[in-house]
Amino acid sequence: MQWTTEDWHTAGEPFRIVEGVPTHGATVAERRMEAMTGEADGVRRFLCLEPRGHDDMYGGFLTPPDDDGADFGVLFWHKDGFSTACGHGTIALGAWAVRTGRVPSDPDGETTVTIDVPSGRVQARVRQQAGAVTEVVFRNVESRVLAQGIVLETSLGTVSVDLVFGGAVYATLPAASLGLAVSPGHTADLIRIGREIKWALNDHPAAQLDDPRLSGVYGTILFDDLGRTEHGPWQRNVTVFADGEVDRSPCGSGTAARVALLAATGVLAEGEEFTHDSIIGTRFLARVAERTADGVIPEVSGLAHRVGSCTFTLDDADPLAAGFSLR
Repeated sequence: MQWTTEDWHTAGEPFRIVEGVPTHGATVAERRMEAMTGEADGVRRFLCLEPRGHDDMYGGFLTPPDDDGADFGVLFWHKDGFSTACGHGTIALGAWAVRTGRVPSDPDGETTVTIDVPSGRVQARVRQQAGAVTEVVFRNVESRVLAQGIVLETSLGTVSVDLVFGGAVYATLPAASLGLAVSPGHTADLIRIGREIKWALNDHPAAQLDDPRLSGVYGTILFDDLGRTEHGPWQRNVTVFADGEVDRSPCGSGTAARVALLAATGVLAEGEEFTHDSIIGTRFLARVAERTADGVIPEVSGLAHRVGSCTFTLDDADPLAAGFSLR
């Protein structure tokens, strides 16, 4: 077995791009379901887990699009399986598609890269100056509030949690309500309580969507309120997703979910910009691009950088072909 990858990061969060992995289905959503138990899952484990990856690795397998309206499709993956959405991955893919010529681009303008993902069709609008990528704007699927003020008993006390959809379902609450702050020194505690809240609400009725493939809580967003900039609200967050992974970036689809909630509660007013920082200090900027009957279409701006390319080869005598996780 041998696979070559293109490794990128968006605001510190890794994204490993892989082409040529066999997947099956008429749509990207169907391909995701097949991949969970098919050959692609073995490739995921091989490239994601130790000793070739790590517990916080993230990546995507490129697929054909659902139809001619998109440039390509992608199956997002992490240590526990395949996710329904990924904003930081979409930003990385937009920059990659332009840089590699996969999508012809305007070197002094904006190029739209359209991508089919399991939660729908998204866009990465890639802005360039003199051929250099200066910004990527992730335009997400419709995002909406599912439930507010869910009272939950946790190991750190009673809290009020909101559930929001941003391509995946997120539970979100202030870190201070748990006696914590979004800082690297609190990472272990944030992971522990993030996992606890995710699994406590995973089967909540509000997290069960019309499409069961999108149901269940994907991650927990814990945030600090930093007040306001001259453009709008300013927060710092950590998103603990899957089963204990920590997003180093401010989380693209998580930021979209926060935009939907802030817009619904009036914290993010018409025409304002949401400043969203990560636990490591990197930043996304976000806004409401469009209002819908049930929610909003968020746009999240960020930037991705190429890390390098890798070729991974399996030694036939290697007993750790399936990888391993210590978390």
